[in-house]
Amino acid sequence: MYELFVTERAAAAHGALVSAASAAGVPVSAITDRAADGLSETVTPQGIVAVCALVDRPLETVLAGARLVVVLVDVAEPGNAGTVIRVADAAGADAVVLAGDTVDPHNGKSVRAAAGSTFHVPLARTRDVPAALSALREAGLRSLAAHGYATTSLETVTFGDPIAWIFGNEAHGLPESVLDSVDSAVRIPLYGKAESLNLAAAAAVCVYTAAMAAHR
Repeated sequence: MYELFVTERAAAAHGALVSAASAAGVPVSAITDRAADGLSETVTPQGIVAVCALVDRPLETVLAGARLVVVLVDVAEPGNAGTVIRVADAAGADAVVLAGDTVDPHNGKSVRAAAGSTFHVPLARTRDVPAALSALREAGLRSLAAHGYATTSLETVTFGDPIAWIFGNEAHGLPESVLDSVDSAVRIPLYGKAESLNLAAAAAVCVYTAAMAAHR
C-alpha cells in the first residue's frame, strides 16, 4: 500500500486499519465525503480508498510447482472474473491465469466480486494465449478445457495429475485454436432442463471436482 485516503466517518469505523497503515509508514490523508464519492466507483462508498501496487506476477513464477491452476481466456465480465478468482481461492488453486482479452483483475468490480481473493491466490496476466498454453505444458500441467459440446463428460475424467482448467468467453466460449491445443475438452453433464451453466457456476463445478479428488 502506497497511500490511504479516509473520511472522518470511515476513520472512526476502521480505526484499527488506519492505525496499522500509519504504523507501517503509509501516508494517511483525511478527505471529505464528496472527495470519497469522486474516488470510488460505487454508489455508496465506504469512505476509505487505498493506492496499492498491482498484484499480478510473471506467468512462470505462479506456475512453478502448481498442481491446480485456473485459466480464463477472453473473459469479458469483471464480475465473472472476480467470482472465478474467489472460487479458485476457495478450492485451494495455486494460481489463476488471465489470458488473451480477459478483463483486468484489478478492475473494481472484479476485486469486489473476488471478496478478498484477489490478494490470496497468485495471479498472472498475458495477452499471448498460445504462450500461456505452452507454459502450462512446460509446468507439467494437464490442460482441460470446459466446453459444453465436448464428447468427454466430467463424470468420466480421472484426476491425479496436476491440472489446469481453462474457461472461455461468456458468450462465445473457447476458440477452436485453444480446443485443439489442450489435452482434453470436458463438458459438465446437465441432468435437468437447463441448456447450460454460466461461467462462474461451471468453473465452481470443474475446479472443485479436481480439488476434492486431490484432497480425497
